[in-house]
Amino acid sequence: MTMFKKELRAGGIGLLVWSAVIGGLMAVCVGLYPSMAGSMEDMSALFAGMGDFSAAFGLDKLQFGSILGFYGTECGNILGLGGAFYAALTAMGLLAGEEGGHTAEFLFTHPVSRLRICLEKLAALAVLVAGLNVVCFACGAGAVLAIGEEVDWGDLTRYHGAVLLMQLEIGGLCFGVSAFLRRGGLGLAMGLAALLYFAGILVNLDQGLDWLRFITPYYYADAARIFAGESLTEAVLAGCGLGALGAGFGLWWYQRKDLT
Repeated sequence: MTMFKKELRAGGIGLLVWSAVIGGLMAVCVGLYPSMAGSMEDMSALFAGMGDFSAAFGLDKLQFGSILGFYGTECGNILGLGGAFYAALTAMGLLAGEEGGHTAEFLFTHPVSRLRICLEKLAALAVLVAGLNVVCFACGAGAVLAIGEEVDWGDLTRYHGAVLLMQLEIGGLCFGVSAFLRRGGLGLAMGLAALLYFAGILVNLDQGLDWLRFITPYYYADAARIFAGESLTEAVLAGCGLGALGAGFGLWWYQRKDLT
């Protein structure tokens, strides 16, 4: 488990920084709710009547005046985008970083198979992403308790579970892409996460692109759908399959790749 521990140590500072920023912003947003609660009903009606804009961001389904709707809108955007960028950037550097940093010559001369190295890197990715989500959930839930609001903890837990799954799917896809790169692909990682986010917006607009729900993880990690009790089983299974396919293809290719 040497490579697993090495990746955890290498990603430790980044995990702390991203967790502090995302979790801190979520706590601040929740903390603002009591001061805004008086005008929430009018804002909820306003957002719900903004046509395609409301549909694109799920504002036509969320009760923005409630703490759960406010959480899903404000904290959901912060965690949805921030967590996806973290997972994408972390995954993209796992394999490409070895060649880009010229450490592959040292690493792959040891009597350890490439498959084992890659699997340990994947395990470290899963732990880092899970760690980020645990901290963010603690910050969000702690802030809700601090302001004394009552929420449906089942819905909140399901939402955070879906976001974790979304980030793992994006991480698996970026891991697969990184197997083809010879140096870090920061821009590519950010671009892929952003592309999936905008694909989720297109699905919400319902312009004949409903098939995208099987492509973008933002469909099943949408707070509006989860809090409304929609059935998302097919999209979740498709997302799990897509993430596993991306990671599996990366493992397969990297074992056959000529390293420089």
